[in-house]
Amino acid sequence: MQTWLLPEYIEDILPPEARRIESLRRRLLDLFHVHGYQQVIPPMLEYLPSLMSGTGHDMDLKTFKVVDQLSGRMMGLRADITPQAARVDAHLLNRQGVVRLCYAGSVLHALPEGMMQTREPLQIGAELFGHAGLESDIEIQQLMLKALQSIGVGNVHLDIGHVGIFQALMERGGVAAELEAALFQALQGKDVPTLAELAQGLDDITRAAVLQLPQLYGGMEVLERAQKDLPDYPEIQHALADLRSIGARVAGMVGNYAFDLAELRGYHYHSGVVFAAYLPGQAHAVAKGGRYDEVGLTFGRARPATGFSMDLRVLCGALGPAAAAPAVLAPYVEDAALQEKIEALRSQGEVVVVDLPGHEDSRDELNCNRRLVHHDGQWQIEIISLKG
Repeated sequence: MQTWLLPEYIEDILPPEARRIESLRRRLLDLFHVHGYQQVIPPMLEYLPSLMSGTGHDMDLKTFKVVDQLSGRMMGLRADITPQAARVDAHLLNRQGVVRLCYAGSVLHALPEGMMQTREPLQIGAELFGHAGLESDIEIQQLMLKALQSIGVGNVHLDIGHVGIFQALMERGGVAAELEAALFQALQGKDVPTLAELAQGLDDITRAAVLQLPQLYGGMEVLERAQKDLPDYPEIQHALADLRSIGARVAGMVGNYAFDLAELRGYHYHSGVVFAAYLPGQAHAVAKGGRYDEVGLTFGRARPATGFSMDLRVLCGALGPAAAAPAVLAPYVEDAALQEKIEALRSQGEVVVVDLPGHEDSRDELNCNRRLVHHDGQWQIEIISLKG
């Protein structure tokens, strides 16, 4: 086997894509900063219990595990930065009020989430701790939509759900954990026949409501149908009221949106509103998030929390092929005036490449469309002709 081959679903990021990803990272972090979100940089490696905090079985399967040679304890390579942000909020900052944090960094997945999906996403996101009200859910969703707009990602479709509806049906119906897990899987796969088979042993009210969930997808009218068709439990009515308020607040910021009451993304992780942003023709979300009030419980402070994350690789791909910025070719000459001109151009953001001796035949690889020439006693820029 060639020594330069990489593992499956792991790949290098080459220029100019690397340049675009770094530009997106900086632009988004600056946007989060002016909205009051402070950046943290957690470590790639932690003891396993911290990384598993409140995330359920799914995160356990995603996480690479290693043995710490110093302590003998199990460690994990993070598969998600959100639990780390919760740890920072709970034990390092230890503030009593609202805390807004943001981050950007690589995460590693033991298994890809789908075909053509990398096992090393470049995760960027924002988290809000300490506020349990609907206002923070709305703030986070608006910030996510504004982030997508700021980098030129348009025509976004937003799906909004609430895991509290399914949770209420399971709790009120006294559904056993094993059956609940099977119902969850059927709903996630939109497998209606399997859902109907599994629901046969439920009481009449719970069975009718569970079978109704896959049909509750669409605009505001879906919430009205749910109001009539689902049980009149306080938890469900509260969830529907929250979704109605969120829809009214985000309607002007997104191309279109829909409520999906069968959407249970992160069911064992989230505790309330969940959402995901999609682009036309793409099966995977470009951004996703939701409320997760129990993640900090392992750290002794189960603070209210909501947030979202995105993969910079996915965002870069959504913008189409990246192109290298055209450069200015400068001759290799010992001349103070030339050096002054080069530095002036670079300070203006121009890419200036010095033409090192002995590589005249490979100048085309430098992506230069202009060059510096000495004319009338000064260094000037001229367009490079097609003949070079």
